[in-house]
Amino acid sequence: MILYDKLWRTLKAKNISQYQLIKKYHISTGQLDRLRKNENVSTYTLNHLCNILDCELFDIIEYKKDNSREDG
Repeated sequence: MILYDKLWRTLKAKNISQYQLIKKYHISTGQLDRLRKNENVSTYTLNHLCNILDCELFDIIEYKKDNSREDG
């Protein structure tokens, strides 16, 4: 499972609000909603966020193994 908890901490550390992401950087509210819910977002969006925040991908996402799903 991909988690975006680090994104919110990085935003706070960089003093960038969700409002700024929407108005200044043109991140859609739909994308922000998907990020809040740890849902799928495009690599374009992840790349854009890394550029905005001047950070690495691991500064905004985290992988945790989802043991509730079985393969096959």
